[in-house]
Amino acid sequence: MWRPGFEAKATAGASREAKPQAAAVPAPAAQAASTHAPGARTTRERLKATWRKGEEALSPRVLRRTLADLQAIVDPRASEVEGGRRARAFAQWYAGASAEERRDAWLLASEQFGPDPKKVQAAREHHQAVQGTAEESAAEIRLRRALVSPRTRLLQRFAAFPGGMRFLVDLRGELLPHLRSDKRLLPLDAELETLFTTWFDVGFLELRRLSWDSPASLIEKLIKYEAVHDIRSWADLKNRLDSDRRCYGFFHPRLDGDPLIFVEIALTDSLSDCITPLLDETAAASDLAKATTAIFYSISNCQPGLKGVSFGDSLIKRVVETLKTEFPRLKTFATLSPIPGFRAWVSKQVPPETLARWEHPLELGPKSPEREELLAWAAQYLGKELKDGKPLDPVARFHLGNGARVERLNWAGDPSPKGLKQSFGLMVNYLYDPKKLDKYRTQLAQGEIPMASAISDLYR
Repeated sequence: MWRPGFEAKATAGASREAKPQAAAVPAPAAQAASTHAPGARTTRERLKATWRKGEEALSPRVLRRTLADLQAIVDPRASEVEGGRRARAFAQWYAGASAEERRDAWLLASEQFGPDPKKVQAAREHHQAVQGTAEESAAEIRLRRALVSPRTRLLQRFAAFPGGMRFLVDLRGELLPHLRSDKRLLPLDAELETLFTTWFDVGFLELRRLSWDSPASLIEKLIKYEAVHDIRSWADLKNRLDSDRRCYGFFHPRLDGDPLIFVEIALTDSLSDCITPLLDETAAASDLAKATTAIFYSISNCQPGLKGVSFGDSLIKRVVETLKTEFPRLKTFATLSPIPGFRAWVSKQVPPETLARWEHPLELGPKSPEREELLAWAAQYLGKELKDGKPLDPVARFHLGNGARVERLNWAGDPSPKGLKQSFGLMVNYLYDPKKLDKYRTQLAQGEIPMASAISDLYR
């Protein structure tokens, strides 16, 4: 029942109010909570216990104290201001807590703040009993209210204080990697995602252009969050913000100038087939008077905690409208995208000797059978492979889900080591036709991937 350091750790947890903290935000997600061991006790069991068991972070006594602090935040007798103050104090403790202590806080919020099962059952039975009567609407309202959990109110109180929204977004980013190993955390995650979907609705977001004249703190965040093509230097970054380039991001007023997602665009006179010229720091800027095509060559989500909250569709639509206003000559809107899942997928489809023939793809001639075979497999991967009704490749899933179509495969589109490792150097153009976005989305929903004949002809 006992282990060394028990009293010291319990005392440290009990006296958390005395810990001075500079900021009420979680530490980086690298401080991950430990994996939930099979057979671990629920918080309900631990709250009734006397002694800590195994690797549990907080003793039952401190766990009960922590629960009381969380309950005080949603106490109906506390005003909004007082509830926010209590939430902020708890967030300050959380900022200094260990990964294991944070996990216990997640578990309390997830397991101890659910809807009242008796009220839910009674409301559901009443709703079913009055179907088709004049009482049906009132019964539906009663059921909806019964399903609202105290957890919702708890999270709303955390969002009320300055820095609270950042606290919740970072908390979920830290929480997400542990959902697979600890299903007890799923209710908390679902509640956060539901609230974020409302709080980060596109109607509350601001589209901003990021340029070389933007504040240095914001430009540095582009370097930090770039997820597709690493920014190698300040010269590289300046090239991406040059006169023939555009960069736009979505911002939320409660996240202190931190972008949610941003897209980098090159303005050209044709559909780009290789990323190298676009990233060439020494290349001269394109003539904007001749620009007819906008190439979306990098889209980066910046906040892991907002996974599942969709911004991409609205971002691309808003950017297209903005670009058309500034450059009326633009007619084509397309991406130059990686195919990150291709090599891993095709490696499971062909024998090792076939893979060996593709090991040096840049050396394959235009008419070589190996090159034609590799392109055929890539076309099948992008044009046919679905999982649960969605494209298998993650980038394809994003763009096709936003209403694009697979337009063209590009040999040696990314000859970098990363490009060769992911997809033998292949890249793909996804075309955004503003007049056909809904048509292509409907086509995808029916289990058919929208594609140009240049793709389907490769594997027929």
